[in-house]
Amino acid sequence: MSLGCCQLLLTLLPAANLLRAQGVSQNQPDIGQRAPDFELPLVGQNKFLNLRDEYRDGPVVVIVLRGYPGFQCPTCKSQFNAVVNRARALSSETKCVVLVYPGEAEQLEKNSKRFLGSRKLPDPIRLVRDDDMQMVDDWGIRWQARNQTAYPATFVIDQNGRIAWKKVSSSSAGRSTVEEILRELRKL
Repeated sequence: MSLGCCQLLLTLLPAANLLRAQGVSQNQPDIGQRAPDFELPLVGQNKFLNLRDEYRDGPVVVIVLRGYPGFQCPTCKSQFNAVVNRARALSSETKCVVLVYPGEAEQLEKNSKRFLGSRKLPDPIRLVRDDDMQMVDDWGIRWQARNQTAYPATFVIDQNGRIAWKKVSSSSAGRSTVEEILRELRKL
């Protein structure tokens, strides 16, 4: 192994150990790997969104919010508003931005509708529910602490269904920005 590779590994190990110590799963899909498929209900509609169907026509962004960990997360609402407000810029780079709202199924439909409010989502934005958090389990981003749901995360998925970029936060802060997402989409 070259000196450069060793230095890179030593740089990345503390970050990986920090995330592991905070309970973030190491079983997340990695860059270059195929994104696990999901089919989730669209909030406020009697339809489902299938990830595989979305990326066939171009790159897709999947943003996992904290959903409903017992309250409406203000940081999630801020990120949601930023994405919706930049829908036009996002639509020039991606076919679909999927915002995933995870939580316990019992109250999730009501709370996800409350989160959305009366707002009509512009293209390419879609809001889906992850009832009982199966998607966040499959993607390795389940936040197992009391009163938590999922680690906030963003994945850019290319037209072949592979993860091109990801950002997973180990807290409710440290989320991806629209500018970061746009920059990564332009690289595809």
